[in-house]
Amino acid sequence: MDAGAVSFPRAKTRQIMVGDVPVGGGAPISVQSMTITKTADVDGTLEQIYSLAAAGADIVRCTCNEPEAAEGLARIVPRSPVPIVADIHHQYRRALEALEAGVHCLRLNPGNIRKPEHIKAVAKEAKDRNVPIRIGVNGGSLDPAMYDKYDGQVTPEAMVESALQEIGYFAEVDFDLIKISVKASNVPLMIEAYRQLSEVTEHPLHLGVTEAGPPPAGIVKATAGIATLLAEGIGDTIRYSLTADPIEEARMGRVLLESYGLRERKNVDLIACPSCGRAEIDVYKVAEEAQTAFADRQLPLQVAVMGCVVNGPGEARGADLGIAAGNKRGHLFIQGTNVAVVAEDEMVSTLVEWAEFIHTEGMDAALARAESTRAGARKAADEDRRRNLNELGEDANASEQVVELLRKSR
Repeated sequence: MDAGAVSFPRAKTRQIMVGDVPVGGGAPISVQSMTITKTADVDGTLEQIYSLAAAGADIVRCTCNEPEAAEGLARIVPRSPVPIVADIHHQYRRALEALEAGVHCLRLNPGNIRKPEHIKAVAKEAKDRNVPIRIGVNGGSLDPAMYDKYDGQVTPEAMVESALQEIGYFAEVDFDLIKISVKASNVPLMIEAYRQLSEVTEHPLHLGVTEAGPPPAGIVKATAGIATLLAEGIGDTIRYSLTADPIEEARMGRVLLESYGLRERKNVDLIACPSCGRAEIDVYKVAEEAQTAFADRQLPLQVAVMGCVVNGPGEARGADLGIAAGNKRGHLFIQGTNVAVVAEDEMVSTLVEWAEFIHTEGMDAALARAESTRAGARKAADEDRRRNLNELGEDANASEQVVELLRKSR
């Protein structure tokens, strides 16, 4: 976490192990996603699991909806780079088969497996194998009895009661390797359900807004729900449920946790100014090129793309590395200090080169490397800054002139 950053207090929860990944009990918040392949397609599913792991997923869930899927899991689990969760819905026998296949966790939906004896049979087998179970309450598939009790409405209280009822079944066979989710597609409902659940249990909580939809709206909805709860200290593992390539889910989950300082940065955090009348480059284009250039590079740095040198280096002083445009050239800065001047068409490639150097050699070595060019770079940046201010002034978007016109027209 960055020095001086505010940390979020974490609600006290028990810890379980999903394979070798700890969940709860103060462990780092983990990122989950789910494959969209047919689990019986072993090679295709494994390819997606490896891609998800590379994108930041710590745990991956696969459907187990047919006997062939259970057979696929038996072949997938030994070759997976991350723990595998078997997703079980209506047929409890699939859960028993998934356990036999060696999965690291089960996900059961209380609204779909309704017979207590079936639930307890699965819990007993999971206990014998020391495999945890996620109670996956979903606002769209509550037990009919809950709908009846709450006047046909999905409420936070109904979702929490459904989860507690399932915990009760597990307690009858002395099983407590549990994590819980109370997901809903309605963000306020989801937030309140998790708040209430956090008050009555210390089992670790799996956060998510179910059926959030396609990006960008789906990302906004999922972030609104998950981020709100994380800021309150609620949540031990998360999933973005997007109508999109699951790789996007893993990336978004990782970005959120890194942005909150809840996980160490794994890749470049690209910051960029929103552009204004002072910008001397197409900021959007350069930022997009930089994002593409850094996409698959494991460089845990903050990199800035700024449209001008008037405020750029100062506003991005906290960045490890950045570039600001001025007079058809780029001013490279490290931790707010100008260190080099590069041609406009070399800005992105220069950022990549220096980011890789900082990552491998360290910040001190990078500053030492720039020692011979630092004075000239600072002079050039000052010249471009003065020229920009002389041409455009402090008010680059001429807002004060507009205000004056408005006053005169009254």
